Amino acid sequence: MKPNKIKTLKNLKKIVQQLKKQGKKIVFTNGCFDILHAGHLFCFEKAKKLGDILIVGINSDISVRKLKGKGRPIIPEKDRAYLIAGLSCVDYCIIFNEQTPARLIKEINPDVLVKGADYKKDEIVGQDIVKSRGGKVITIPLAEGKSTSMIIKKIIENYEKTRCATNN
Repeated sequence: MKPNKIKTLKNLKKIVQQLKKQGKKIVFTNGCFDILHAGHLFCFEKAKKLGDILIVGINSDISVRKLKGKGRPIIPEKDRAYLIAGLSCVDYCIIFNEQTPARLIKEINPDVLVKGADYKKDEIVGQDIVKSRGGKVITIPLAEGKSTSMIIKKIIENYEKTRCATNN
């Protein structure tokens, strides 16, 4: 279960170097993407339109646990990468172990760094690296009512209702 869009850093660096020689504009975004939903796809599609190649950095299981707590991730990293690699708007994806993608951004050197509008531009990890190299940092409006936390909350509420109804 390893589509050829899922890359190691070593392979991705070589690919990006070749693409940049061809004059391609590289766009990068990242996140946990624990339960892939329409809000994620909306962001990926908007990000893709900002350049030629979209690379998605995916937090590893270890880094998701550090960021979100013991009960997360819900979906293992390899499955999350497989799902994201299966999207037509995503050209490449990579799993990273650090809590932030700073090292990855420094190594890949994207032309455009994209995050959701829940981040202020000056709070986006790696924005200083991208800007110092002449790149752009773009925030994309969030798809209203779409979030992993909201989905998890709804699942729990629905489960509790169903469980209570079957116990009565």
